[in-house]
Amino acid sequence: MRTDTHQIRAVLEGWAAAVRAKDMSGILANHTEDMVMFDVPEPLQSKGMQAYRETWDLFYRYSPGGDGSFDLSQIEISAGDSVAYATAIVTIFGSPLRLTVGLRKHGDNWLIAHEHHSHAAPLDTAPQR
Repeated sequence: MRTDTHQIRAVLEGWAAAVRAKDMSGILANHTEDMVMFDVPEPLQSKGMQAYRETWDLFYRYSPGGDGSFDLSQIEISAGDSVAYATAIVTIFGSPLRLTVGLRKHGDNWLIAHEHHSHAAPLDTAPQR
C-alpha cells in the first residue's frame, strides 16, 4: 500500500503530465467540485470546476503546451489524516512559478481543493517597503 505522500505525489505528477498532454479530463481529475484557484493572470481567483476549466482554455490560448511547458520540481508534501498541502516550483517554458496545493482526502483518494500559483516580481520592479 502506498503512503499518503506517495499518493499525493502521483496526483500532482499526473496532473502536470495531463497539462503537458493537453488532456483536459486528466487536468480536471482529482479535484474537488468546490475547488478554488489563485492564479497569476486574470482572473486572479477561480471558484468551482467550471471556472477552473475556463482558466485552462486561457492557458492553452497563449501556451503551445508540450514538453517543458509544465514541469514540477522541488515538491514538498505535508499530509495529515484528512488534509495535506504541497509546495513545488512549476516551470512554464523556462519561467519558474511558485505552486502551493491544498488537498482533502475523500475515502482513500486525495483530491486537490486549492491551487495557488504565484510569480515573483523582478527585484528592480518589486514594491518598496
